Amino acid sequence: MLPDLIFDGPAKAPLTLALAHGAGAPMDSPFMNVIAQGLATAGWRVARFEFPYMALRRAEGRKRPPDRQPVLLETWQAVIDKIGSDKVVIGGKSMGGRMASLIADSAKVRGVICMGYPFHPPGRPEKLRTEHLESLKTPTLILQGERDTFGTRDEVPNYPLSRAITVKWLPDGDHSLKPRKKSGHTEDGNLEQAMTLMDAFLKRRTPRKRT
Repeated sequence: MLPDLIFDGPAKAPLTLALAHGAGAPMDSPFMNVIAQGLATAGWRVARFEFPYMALRRAEGRKRPPDRQPVLLETWQAVIDKIGSDKVVIGGKSMGGRMASLIADSAKVRGVICMGYPFHPPGRPEKLRTEHLESLKTPTLILQGERDTFGTRDEVPNYPLSRAITVKWLPDGDHSLKPRKKSGHTEDGNLEQAMTLMDAFLKRRTPRKRT
């Protein structure tokens, strides 16, 4: 079933970035709002949606665990079908980005952007979620905080990731790309850097106009 979509940015943008939320926060969390509105200002169309469990949480006012993977992927496919695979880059925060990377090749989308990829559960580096990333063919940008407990800068370079994947590091960032005050970096600065990288990636994935 197609979830409700909210859009930011011009409807005639050359490409749409569809974003899914992480496991615990909705599509209109402060993080998602900043990213969507920032990229919309840069001229991109951004579509956001919620998986069924999060939509129920919004309606009922109580927390629910994430849906099973087949439901998450079916929801993603419905969104891709609505927008059009040749006109969309898919991605999202943490779990939302991971699900996007799982469906990207079969859905034939133009690219993937993951913000805070959950390479493994915190404190359990042996439980890797990288098998599909070894053979991923869709161009993918992963934006990762250097001290993200789901995959740090010391850990991730050791993983056998596909050459289609580019990992960019946000200085001293946590799972939401937020640095510590003592680092000398700021959350606003890291988010601006992330959006600059996303903007450049989207420009590279934009279909060329026929002449």
